[in-house]
Amino acid sequence: MSPADKLLAGLPEGFPANRSSLDTACLIAARAAALPAGSMLAVNGAQGSGKSTIAGLAAEALRRLHGLAPATLSLDDFYLTKAAREELARTVHPLCATRGVPGTHDVPLMMRTFDALAAASPAHRTPLPVFDKLADDRLPQTQWPLFEGTPDLILFEGWCVGLRAEDVPAWAGPINPLERECDPHGEWFGWSLAALGAVYPAIWDRIGLLVSIEVPDLDTVIDSRLKQEQGLIGDRPRMDRAQVTRFVEHYERYTRALWAAMPRRADMLFRREAGFDYAPISR
Repeated sequence: MSPADKLLAGLPEGFPANRSSLDTACLIAARAAALPAGSMLAVNGAQGSGKSTIAGLAAEALRRLHGLAPATLSLDDFYLTKAAREELARTVHPLCATRGVPGTHDVPLMMRTFDALAAASPAHRTPLPVFDKLADDRLPQTQWPLFEGTPDLILFEGWCVGLRAEDVPAWAGPINPLERECDPHGEWFGWSLAALGAVYPAIWDRIGLLVSIEVPDLDTVIDSRLKQEQGLIGDRPRMDRAQVTRFVEHYERYTRALWAAMPRRADMLFRREAGFDYAPISR
């Protein structure tokens, strides 16, 4: 039985996986299993790349095929609280209210969480933050799950994980309607880029294996984010395509920088083709 077949046999019913994603996850897990204990495996990719699914499958492969216990975390769960972002919107720039770009994450909380996992004893229980996207706010700590014991690896997934300030082209004017209307002189972008260069490297420097997943174009990002929006559970009104496009424009500058930088930066690079098939570009 192949590694992919073994992985498939242990998945919960209905888990969104195909042969290509299973093979990709097994390749990633095999590389990650050779890392020193406590290392960080990072997976990045724009919305619609399937990074969350690939990261989840890689975590399962590490457990089932390699006997390892990874702690799995998402960059999305480290967004600043709604109140903190509203304060930034008041004091820095109105666009800071929208979560997503560098500067809207609680990097000190990331550091504390990773440090706690690194120092955890076999009997320790480490709380892992959770962000509620429907409420647009972090859940109270009493509702966070606990990782029990000492992780063999930390698996960290997020759309811009590993992107560095020097990867992002300097401001040369707006590139989309959002920037033309709301940030015509680049003040918000400048604030965000400064944050990326100042506080995120301390996290990125912990990465032992960086995996990146490309998507064909920005329309794919919009289509996938719209599908995700429609699948959210809860009573909040769903964004339509125009609203999703506006939301994605917040990320566009960094998304394009990610696509340009990862062929030389990532340790493993995959391209998501039609139908969620993954083509390895480098590994």
